[in-house]
Amino acid sequence: MSAVRQRRFGGIGVLLLASLYFLVPVAASLWFTVDDPAKGLNLDAYTKGLSDEGMLRSLLLSLRLGLATVALGLLLMVPTMVVVTLRLPKLRRLIEVLCMVPLIVPPIALVAGVSTVLSWEEDLMTTPFYRTFQLLHDKSFPLVLVLVYTVMSLPFLHRSLDAGLRAIDLRTLVEASRSLGATRVATLWRVVVPNLRPAIVSGAVLSLAMVLGEFTVATVLGFEPFAVWMVHVGEYEAQLSVAAAMLSLLITWGLLLLLTNLAGGRLRSRARDRRKTTS
Repeated sequence: MSAVRQRRFGGIGVLLLASLYFLVPVAASLWFTVDDPAKGLNLDAYTKGLSDEGMLRSLLLSLRLGLATVALGLLLMVPTMVVVTLRLPKLRRLIEVLCMVPLIVPPIALVAGVSTVLSWEEDLMTTPFYRTFQLLHDKSFPLVLVLVYTVMSLPFLHRSLDAGLRAIDLRTLVEASRSLGATRVATLWRVVVPNLRPAIVSGAVLSLAMVLGEFTVATVLGFEPFAVWMVHVGEYEAQLSVAAAMLSLLITWGLLLLLTNLAGGRLRSRARDRRKTTS
């Protein structure tokens, strides 16, 4: 009994230390944003940030880039992972290695290659590709960032989807759906995706958080999403920059809770339907 109690207290101690490790910096940042030596405690940094046009524009741009990155990444990875699991299991290790490459290659090296390709624009002015290059680095919505961020999000999507696929009997589900007359697209959308919803949500949240906090690629390419705006503002208004970081953290947590509740709620409703059917 004493050994069990010791393990329990040990687990509580580790949890407490981990909580302090994460919460103390957040609490310190929050205190910095509301503490004004002249005025005392106030929320001026948050009200100023919420009314700042640059902050709202950069935050909206980051959210749009994040949603586009998640959509493109899932569109590429879900069918690929399903096909590899069902038809080409020998390629699973190769796909894993390829998806882990963005963790090995530094972002500055990746963006250096992208910058080199974008520099070809002047040489292609008389070709149809010139308009494509213009669309890639359009300031209002830079598609080049979506493409780069999609590559950088592959490790998160792969790990989440791989864990989800290993947790279900994919082959049986697909064969049952096909035997009932469903097409491949219908099987993927109505059978595979619902069973992978928790994995998809996990990968989507991690990818979205990565986009909201990414700085290197955006600043080298000359764009100003939310992370770049925070750094620029921090050069002359540190309190506003930290307040913006706190708002970004709250937005990420809110999206995480929303997506998690949506996924969990649908899974719970399907479980209730199955229980009603069996009873």
